Amino acid sequence: MSEFWSNLLSSKFFCQLNQVKSKIWQFAILFIATILLLGWLVPAFSQQPVTVSILMRADEGAQWQPLVEKFQQQHPQIKIKVFAAPSDSNQVEDLYTSTFLLGESVYDLVYMDIIWTPKFAAAGWLEDLSGRLSADELNEFLEGDVNGGMYQGKLYRVPFRSDGGMLYYRTDFLQQAGYEPPETFTDLIEISQDLQQQGLADWGYVWQGKQYEGLSAMFVEILEGSGGFWIDPDTSEVGLDRSEAIEAVEFLRTTIDKRISPPGVTTYAEEETRRLFENGKTVFLRNWPYVYSLASESQIAGKFAIKPMIHQSGKTSGACLGGWGLGIAKNSKHPEAAWKVIEFFSSEASQRQYVLETGYVPSRKALFTDPQIVAKYSYYPQLLEVVQNSALRPPIPQYSQASDILQRYLSAAFTGKMNSESAMKAAAAETRRLLK
Repeated sequence: MSEFWSNLLSSKFFCQLNQVKSKIWQFAILFIATILLLGWLVPAFSQQPVTVSILMRADEGAQWQPLVEKFQQQHPQIKIKVFAAPSDSNQVEDLYTSTFLLGESVYDLVYMDIIWTPKFAAAGWLEDLSGRLSADELNEFLEGDVNGGMYQGKLYRVPFRSDGGMLYYRTDFLQQAGYEPPETFTDLIEISQDLQQQGLADWGYVWQGKQYEGLSAMFVEILEGSGGFWIDPDTSEVGLDRSEAIEAVEFLRTTIDKRISPPGVTTYAEEETRRLFENGKTVFLRNWPYVYSLASESQIAGKFAIKPMIHQSGKTSGACLGGWGLGIAKNSKHPEAAWKVIEFFSSEASQRQYVLETGYVPSRKALFTDPQIVAKYSYYPQLLEVVQNSALRPPIPQYSQASDILQRYLSAAFTGKMNSESAMKAAAAETRRLLK
């Protein structure tokens, strides 16, 4: 009998034990599943929007706001934080540089002037964007703008808006005197002198002669039109002391010496020259596209037109390419979110909206003949001819220093402190020392 009960108890015990084990396993599986589910649900419901930061000039930051709001409506998981900087582009560059030098940039996106790209890329501050756009996608932008975002064969900056220097001229003056718009340096001098002698104009030609970056930009066009070059980025060869460069300086000196340009032109930046042209007694002006809309509201409205810059006989003209674009900081914690911002802002729809609201020049070729844009800015098809014929400032990391050298010696030549040949030889020698 004792053996019977012993066997029975043993059987019940093991049965209950197996049931307990089964319940424990069921509970364990349920517990693990719950943890895994919570691990997925909690971040999904509690995740905060990613913040992508950018620094830009205060004046343009306000103009970006409608696009920023539109982007955030379409991408609620990404917030754009715009830090306001001074309106001076040089100060913006300095702020970016200082932040990068500290090691941890607070900016995910880098809104860059075209001349900053080589410096920032060479320093290792920018993400390589080469694989993010196909050749067909890049071909939708102006070639010069794309080239301006490259460094050593890699893309670091996607164009947002473009710019280019051009020649403005008084159509009424030329028609009254029976002239076609000038093509060469000689044409411009002869037409200016004749119209001044006839009393139609006080000044023939105004340009940016002040010692600042605008002087270098203006000179790039005259240098291109003379068949010369500043610095070859591939070989570091300097061409400032070649005959073509000296002739380019001589042309500009001639406009001052013959009083085709006012003596004060050596102190003029963009706005001084614009106002002088709009006052009604100047035939020709070298300036940027922004002048067109302003001049169209002045006393010379309907009396002027634009064309590509002049050049030496037998040479070709070139418009100094300007403009701004977007890159991604190398140490950004949110590179994919930053790229979504770049895709949105560089899109055709965004650029169309921005151009219509601000009058800035697009970087996408198709927009120069876009019906909505042409309806508002009828000169844009002509503007395309100008910006497609572009001339880049040297895409080298030491560009700022090279530009400072050129500015100083050009200013010395234009103010009579040095002759053209001596100034250019000195500029070339100092530039070669810089590049070494």
